[in-house]
Amino acid sequence: MRGNGDQRGGIAGWLLLLVALSCPVQAAPEPGRDYLVTGAPTSEQAPQRHCTAAMQARLTERVEIPAPPEGWSGAPQAINVFNIFAGEVRVHHGDREVCGRMHDARTRDSRFRAGVGMVVVPRAGNRDPIEVAWAKPLKPGWIPTVRIGAPSPVQQVDTARLLVRTACVAIAIALAFMALMGFLSTRDRVFLGYALLCALSVLGQAVLSGLSGYPEPWLPIGDGESRWLVAFACLGLPTLLYAMWLLVGGARAWPGTRRWLPWLAAGICATSVAAGWLSLEGLSRLATGIDQGFAAGCVAILVLGLYFLRGQRADAIAAIAAVTPFLAMAVMDVIDSHLLIEYRVEAIQLSITWFLTVSAYVLNLRLGQLRRQRDEMRALADTDELTGLPNRRAGLKRLEQHMRDARAGEESLAVGFLDIDLFKRINDVHGHAVGDRVLVAVAGTLTSVVRDPADVIRMGGEEFLVLLPGIGGAIARARLEAMRTQVRATGAGLGIEGLLVTASIGLATLEPEDIDAASLLRRADEAMYRAKRAGRDQVVDAGAAPDGDN
Repeated sequence: MRGNGDQRGGIAGWLLLLVALSCPVQAAPEPGRDYLVTGAPTSEQAPQRHCTAAMQARLTERVEIPAPPEGWSGAPQAINVFNIFAGEVRVHHGDREVCGRMHDARTRDSRFRAGVGMVVVPRAGNRDPIEVAWAKPLKPGWIPTVRIGAPSPVQQVDTARLLVRTACVAIAIALAFMALMGFLSTRDRVFLGYALLCALSVLGQAVLSGLSGYPEPWLPIGDGESRWLVAFACLGLPTLLYAMWLLVGGARAWPGTRRWLPWLAAGICATSVAAGWLSLEGLSRLATGIDQGFAAGCVAILVLGLYFLRGQRADAIAAIAAVTPFLAMAVMDVIDSHLLIEYRVEAIQLSITWFLTVSAYVLNLRLGQLRRQRDEMRALADTDELTGLPNRRAGLKRLEQHMRDARAGEESLAVGFLDIDLFKRINDVHGHAVGDRVLVAVAGTLTSVVRDPADVIRMGGEEFLVLLPGIGGAIARARLEAMRTQVRATGAGLGIEGLLVTASIGLATLEPEDIDAASLLRRADEAMYRAKRAGRDQVVDAGAAPDGDN
């Protein structure tokens, strides 16, 4: 154990050394000072994004934020533009301007991470407006939100948006890993499909929120934001609908849909290929069609969920809960809600996260069900069907464990091999139904006089094995004698005329020469046959000298 501890300590030391070498220290703490300065001076300039004429020509949408009637107060003004899904954004006032792209954080003011913005300080009394320009949105209603105010509140809102967006992506990643662990433990493909859905949602959310460009681009989006957005919509929304169909229980209600519905969803997903060559107008139509189809599908899932809810099906509640945020967004779109327009990205991401969380809850229930089924199957495999006792396979495992424990703790271990005398005659005279009753009654008698019922095993037929951990010698023999007496009384308790139930028992105590369970059982079995030859209905100790055959 000491060697393992030293090895772990050595590994930890090397890891700490590598971390220290990767973080150069500028100045070591001076004696008496409780601070540490890390990093090193740099000559790298902050990245600049020049607003070229060609870039500005593409910014066809503009708004001017006018100065107050008395002119600007001279206080700093923060302007932040959210919900720019594609293209550049230009913020301009006087001789100050910022041009940035959501999918490349290097082009933006570092004070704003969820939007494109800047801070200007107009001269007191100045009346020049602040200009904001952007490219035409991909879809109607997907318009930008421009927030202006004091730098601190505007930056706080920007930070809160970034936290929400990042948290949603982080939750999807965590749920994907959880599903992968579930798949590895169960080999159930449903968990693997859920993990893939989470991975798809991570990429889709990253493109939607601009996190694909933070802190620098890690997806090759370039100037194709619109195409990436439409491609992920074509991939993600049909997949979400199919997952909702499974969640609501549609596949169980109509098993035939398992054959053709996945192919239909895959066909719709295949339209994502078209995003690579369609014109912007074609992309807009495709995106609008996918959105409308998804909304219609959500309505259908809600109707099915309400229908199944009448039948008191619990999965319907989960499906209704999962689809509700998407339906709420569809309604807010119809009524042109300003709240949705301002927080569209966060609303979409939170809705997806809510759906994934509800689905994870259902998967957790499925995992519990699979574990119960596994435990039930294991119990069936290890349990005798008639008596409910452990069967031979489970009994041998338990005996081996008792042998290891006895040797480790230098304790005694005795076993009793019990055989019901003349059991074939009982079946022939009284019938097999009575024979089964005898077996069940004997099993109940034996388990009632041991500390742990799992220490009584049905080895097969009319043979039972009784494990007596921690005792041996005369005490073990006395315990088995008491069992023999109670077995005899069991037959009388069944109230069947002419029925006599007795048992021959062989006792064996664990010895150093018992190298395995088979050798210990062999000695107990031989002692049991000696008891039969000696006249039955008695206990014979394997360690005692044989009296001769009777």
